[in-house]
Order: sequence, then structure tokens, then C-alpha cells
Amino acid sequence: MPTKGGNFAARLDELKLALNDYLQAEKSDGRTLQFTKIFLSDAQNQYQRLVESELFQDIVAKVPQTIVEQPPLSGTKIAMLVKTSDQPRDFIFQSLRLTAEEARLGNSYLQTMMLFEKYLKGMSERGLDIKTHCVRTWIYVTGIDINYQGVVKARNDIFRKCGLTIDTHFIASTGIGGASQVREACVAMDFLTYPDIKEEQKKYLQALDHLNPTHEYGVAFERGTRLQLDGLQRLFISGTASIDRFGHVIYLGDVEKQTERLLENIEALLRDGEATLDNIKYFIIYLRDISDYHTVDRYMAARFPDKPRILLYAKVCRPEWLIEMECIAEKQ
Repeated sequence: MPTKGGNFAARLDELKLALNDYLQAEKSDGRTLQFTKIFLSDAQNQYQRLVESELFQDIVAKVPQTIVEQPPLSGTKIAMLVKTSDQPRDFIFQSLRLTAEEARLGNSYLQTMMLFEKYLKGMSERGLDIKTHCVRTWIYVTGIDINYQGVVKARNDIFRKCGLTIDTHFIASTGIGGASQVREACVAMDFLTYPDIKEEQKKYLQALDHLNPTHEYGVAFERGTRLQLDGLQRLFISGTASIDRFGHVIYLGDVEKQTERLLENIEALLRDGEATLDNIKYFIIYLRDISDYHTVDRYMAARFPDKPRILLYAKVCRPEWLIEMECIAEKQ
């Protein structure tokens, strides 16, 4: 993320220089850019300038990418998550957004249905299906305290239609506050698909001594999923919060204690996938209250000094949760 001040254009220039240097170093080790995720502080004013910039046109546009308004809490206007690899890209990443005209047609339920239908249509054209090949989603919801229930109902309905049940499996996911560049839209979605994955290469992670199954409180997502990929285990941990095995929010009003508990939950999920916190590649951290930034940042810096992290302003789906965290882990 940019370290200097200045207007948005200046920060784009700084970010391009830093990213060029990073990618050159990665190239010398045989790794190339595969994916980028861009966090903006104000999509309405920044999105168009971003996509017209040299940073985007020369680098970002050449790989799958997503752009979401989730203000970085460090104070910068833009931050990027980048993935490089020395292997060919083995996944499809899609960032699906509604047009203004589509968004005007419905509430959060109908908008979520439209986005899922777009995804399903594209998968069908490729000969793929959501039940087998989709391994991760991100659902960004504006006004999440009001609009989240419509998202939950739509996802439940789509999954039921596609044969995803408590007896089969759901999909790892984060449902979180966020916005796209389309001001009329209250929902935006990202999908991660592995075209060559088979069901026997997946394990759905549980930690029933720490967290209850999600269907017990009416939502349909996996706490985490492990993929076995040519000798590499990749673990996708869904957005995780301070919850106990009965589904109750714990440590109300104490962001540090909630952070400790959610990390305990993540550790338990990783353990079910035969991994540990040491295997985590990076954290994405969502805070409901911007004033909690320094408390959480200091905690994470002390406990995980060498793990990349980004802290974002994004409300969690339950008002009592002050923090939510997701991560990806890898193990040979």
C-alpha cells in the first residue's frame, strides 16, 4: 500500500512503482502475477480514475482482479493484495457486479439472485458446476445490518436449487460490508473456481468444540475448505468471528478478546485440515469500528510479526461482532 500522502493520482503512481519493483523481484525467482484485489476508500470518486490509470492498464488489467470499497484503516486511499506463483494459474477468479439498471430492479435478495445466476450461466457454458468447482465466494453488502438477510435467503434458495445441502456441503465464504462502483447496488460478489478439482480433493473443515455448524443459525457456508492440489494443500478459511460452539457471540464489546477468540477458532479449523497458524500466508481483517484499528494492529503485530495483513473498515454481519478475519494457508 502507498506510504506517502498526497492525492489519489500520487498514490496510484507510488503504488505502480512499488508493484513494478516487487514483480521484477518475483520474476527473477520465476514467479508471475496471477491475481490482484484492490481496496478503495471511496469507490464513487476513485474507481474510474483507477481503471484509467497506468497502474491498472499496464499491470492489473492483465490478470483477474477485484475492486471493492473497503477503506484501508492505515489511512491510505488504496491498497492491493497481489498473488504471484511459479505455477500456471489453475483457478478462475470472477468479480461479478450489477449494472445500475440491473441494481434498480430489486432489493438485496433479488440482486444476490441475479449475481448467482450470472455465475451459474458462465459456469454452465464452461461445463462446470457450482457444487463441484466453486470453492470460495466473497459477498459485499452495503447497509449490511439491513440487507444481509436478503442475501442469506437468496443464497439458501440458490444452493437448494443446485443441490448443496447440509448433507452434501456448502462453500467457504465471507459475507461482509463493502460496496462496488455502482451506487445503486447493495450487493457485489466474487467467485473462486477450480475447473479441475474433484470432490475427493476437498475437505470441509469443522471445529465443533469451538464453532457450531452454520446451518444451525440459518446460513449456508463452510467454515473452511482444504484443497489437495498436486502435493500442495491450500486451506481457505471463511470469515471467522468470536463465536462459541453454540453459535453465541462472546466477549461483547471487547475487540481484543474477540480477536483472541476468533484466532483460536481459526487455529481449530486449521487443525482439522492438518495445518497450523504458521501455515497462514496472510490475514484480511475487517473492523466494524475504525477506533479499534490501533488495538488490533498492535495485537497482530506482536503475535504475528512476519505475517502480511491488512485491516479494513467493513461492518460484520452481526452488530455484536467487532471484528472478523479470513485467511489462506498453504502446506506441502
